[in-house]
Amino acid sequence: MMTEYKVVVNKSTVPVGTADRVSEVIASKTNIAFDVVSNPEFLREGFAVEDSMNPARVVVGSSSDKAKDIMAKIYQPFTNTGIPIIFMDEKSSELTKYAANSFLAVKITFMNEIANYCEKVGADVDKVRLGMGSDDRIGHRFLFPGIGYGGSCFPKDVKALINSGKQEDFNFQILEATENVNIAQKVILVSEIEKYFGGNIEGKTIALWGLAFKANTDDIREASSLDNIDLLLKKGAKIVAYDAVAESNVQKLLGDKIQYAKSMYEALENADALFIATEWSEFKNPNFELMAKKMKNKAIFDGRNMYPLEIPEQNGFYYKSIGRKTIVN
Repeated sequence: MMTEYKVVVNKSTVPVGTADRVSEVIASKTNIAFDVVSNPEFLREGFAVEDSMNPARVVVGSSSDKAKDIMAKIYQPFTNTGIPIIFMDEKSSELTKYAANSFLAVKITFMNEIANYCEKVGADVDKVRLGMGSDDRIGHRFLFPGIGYGGSCFPKDVKALINSGKQEDFNFQILEATENVNIAQKVILVSEIEKYFGGNIEGKTIALWGLAFKANTDDIREASSLDNIDLLLKKGAKIVAYDAVAESNVQKLLGDKIQYAKSMYEALENADALFIATEWSEFKNPNFELMAKKMKNKAIFDGRNMYPLEIPEQNGFYYKSIGRKTIVN
């Protein structure tokens, strides 16, 4: 007679040590033999299916040889194509997810600090980024400066790792600095908008392109757009936003506190300035001549460095981006 046995697979991001606690709870409620496996996912929003079918690696946390064998068979279609499967204990598996996302948050934030310093000394962050990224120990990914990171993963995992550390009387100083820098980075362009208008933006209409925390998703969790909307509204500005994908989620959250446009160009009607918060593809090659006709001021504040500097310069726009010289026409 076959003994009943189950494998409980946990794929969520949870505090380190959760697998042990899950085992305790299940053991208190059943006599069936089981093992708990920590199998974190590493899926990017907007690319979940692609990442599921083509994972860079598979991480499995288990102290049970039987559970490891079962998980190896489950992932055999992937490992047969050369994708590595990495076995480790449960706590190390849980921590791997936190550490990976937190490191990427640190990398983004470091680049944002470099970008801010570039503006102080007259360097060009795009050139610095290319020079850094050509070192294969660093790589080109996650070196693009902007108005901070957001979404459901990076902020949550950085906070979780900081809090988990405190529970063990350990301070993640680099993560605490990362979190603080990111908070400030999100709204770094608001002071630049104020400066452009002589220190007062009350009554000014700001067109906002992009509401999602990044392109190819409708996710607005921890989105930099929301931080900027909140601060701009507090300073008396009016917001006309456009995001074909994430607009409905913002409407549920903010209602009529801001206006919503049906197109990127409609948002520019009589706008005093344009603020770009999300790097949607449709924003990459706009009709600058049409933009100039619709806007009161030819002023762009680009939180995602969408354009080579010569493009807004040739079209006569004031253009403020991150870590590069300001174009003044």
